[in-house]
Amino acid sequence: MSLKQQASGGAEVDERLTALVNNAGAIRATASAVEGTLGPKGLDTMLVDRFGEVVVTNDGVTILTMMEATHPAARMLINIARAQQEEVGDGTTTATVMAGTLVSHGLEHVAKGVPVSRVIEGLRAGLDAALAAMRARAVAVEDLEDLRLARVALVAGREHADIAGLVTRAARLIGLDKLKDPAFKFADIVMAEEGTESAVFSGVIIRKERISRQMPASVADTRVLVVDDALEPEEILDSALATEAGFTRYLGLKEEFLRNLAKIRDLGVGLVLVDRSVDDSAEEFFADAGIMAVQRVSSRELKKAAEHTGARMIKRTGLKKHPEELALCLGAAGRVYDDEKLSQVRIEDGKGKPMATVLVGAATAEVVGERERIARDAAAALQAAVRGGTVPGGGALELSCVPVVEKVRDGLRGMTAYGVDCVVEALKRPMGQIAANAGFNPLEKLGDCLAAQAASGNEALGVDCASGEVTDMTAAGIFDPALVKIHALKAAGEIAQAILRIDTIIKMRDPKAGGEDFPVR
Repeated sequence: MSLKQQASGGAEVDERLTALVNNAGAIRATASAVEGTLGPKGLDTMLVDRFGEVVVTNDGVTILTMMEATHPAARMLINIARAQQEEVGDGTTTATVMAGTLVSHGLEHVAKGVPVSRVIEGLRAGLDAALAAMRARAVAVEDLEDLRLARVALVAGREHADIAGLVTRAARLIGLDKLKDPAFKFADIVMAEEGTESAVFSGVIIRKERISRQMPASVADTRVLVVDDALEPEEILDSALATEAGFTRYLGLKEEFLRNLAKIRDLGVGLVLVDRSVDDSAEEFFADAGIMAVQRVSSRELKKAAEHTGARMIKRTGLKKHPEELALCLGAAGRVYDDEKLSQVRIEDGKGKPMATVLVGAATAEVVGERERIARDAAAALQAAVRGGTVPGGGALELSCVPVVEKVRDGLRGMTAYGVDCVVEALKRPMGQIAANAGFNPLEKLGDCLAAQAASGNEALGVDCASGEVTDMTAAGIFDPALVKIHALKAAGEIAQAILRIDTIIKMRDPKAGGEDFPVR
């Protein structure tokens, strides 16, 4: 073949792969933005907006969701990372790095002439084998006193022992059953405040102050009323007020409202939480009666307070109930107080379901967000470990799955095996990147660990990021939640297959630009 023919052939290949090359480049660029944060020696990333505001973070999902990304493939990857965060609360960096590897190696094989369909077929076979191996290696957590949970929180919390300790104590306050509840997100109980001491307590925080300083700042052993509505008399039309009957009706509704407030007082309610506004007459009544009231409480905080105190949320019409019926809607708390310094109300020792709050202190406003992200990651990882067990960390789990996937490759014929090779490389990538971030040669360390795992039969061997020596991750207390690893590999596989299948990129017509609409038949 002549040089001209070779160039012509090369041009044909390039043109055929334009969409894939374009998308793969965007995926690789996105993955490179977070890969430097992986592992104990990973560094931080600074994000700067157009106004000069700065966010410094080591959190993968924060980097991905805050970075400017205009390429469609990059946005697809970011959406997968966001879904990973939503599902298990951690592992977005691992998912992103492995996705980048799958796509990059997939592109290499396609460029050599391997059909995309064969690469994807091999990907699926390798992913299925690796995921099955990961599930088989998970060790269940039966007790919240299990020391592995504290280690999981420490690893996910980037070695912040104080935060890991807070999260672990909060988990024990909440209990095993609550942590296993799919509807409960442990990370949601975490909040950070500037200028406060870190603490964990049995209760919830309402980020609002009491309505009036004339109300008590603290109440103990009290009943709690939660109103998912405005607390004011029933409304009457202005036109109706112009008539005698309408005005009489207005006075009657106001008197009825005051009688309902009296019922609240007589039932021994010391705290009233209201979704919307509180009428001025109710505010004055509560102040005189020694009742603390908080208005415009967020829906999420209102639900948490109701659950913790055992209260049943009612509408304003619920106040018409007979006192005995209304009493059944009330919750109870051991202590409620308004922290004026932090502008929040704390409800402690509720008589409903166990609930805890992790309050993370920060010295300055600049580190509040990052401390909160670290604590949320630790909480999410601990809950994932409770739900799905633990596995060796440091990339040891992924590396231990390599021989399993290679056996699958040996059993395949034809070009499908090339897709399996992509999975093998993706499984090696987490440990390789961790080693690289620690300043070691990733190829050398991967070879050492693979050989050591094969020779000893110990699947928990990985790299000590301080010394570079091969070490037992479980003996060193390096654990990861199995669910995080499993979801990360699944997410990486999904985005890789989606990207590899894209053959053409077409810009859609802007419907606002006008033009002829073609009927669909």
